[in-house]
Amino acid sequence: MYALSSILVLFAFWLLLSGYFTVFLMTAGAASAIGVVLLARRMELVDHEGHPIRLSWRVFTYWPWLFKEIAKSAWDVSRIIINPRLPISPTLVRARTSQKSTVGVVTYANSITLTPGTISVEVRRGEILVHALTREGADSLLEGEMDRQVTRFEGLS
Repeated sequence: MYALSSILVLFAFWLLLSGYFTVFLMTAGAASAIGVVLLARRMELVDHEGHPIRLSWRVFTYWPWLFKEIAKSAWDVSRIIINPRLPISPTLVRARTSQKSTVGVVTYANSITLTPGTISVEVRRGEILVHALTREGADSLLEGEMDRQVTRFEGLS
């Protein structure tokens, strides 16, 4: 199942980038996708974490929420930058993770880093060390809304 979905995703990506729909080129693209997945299977890289099919439909609820959070944080950081006093208070905090899989924890850490004003510095079992530009940013992260959203996205709770 993972191999088939990987082939389909690779072929769709190839079509998107190519833009050519001749029989020869589409056949070459399909053959390339199949070859890449066969090679990846031989290297034991095709698994449930390498291509998490179960997350596909949840993307449509998680991404809009994440984009909204990125926009809010970008606005806050912009306000800080244009303020002549530059009111920053750099802070390191340890955010607890409630995700059950590696994919969930990586999604959480990447979501933190994608949000302006915060960076995931270190990921350990059960926690992520985060550098925040302001104490308020660190406090809002520690409230746990992003953790809950990622856990819901992961779907293993």
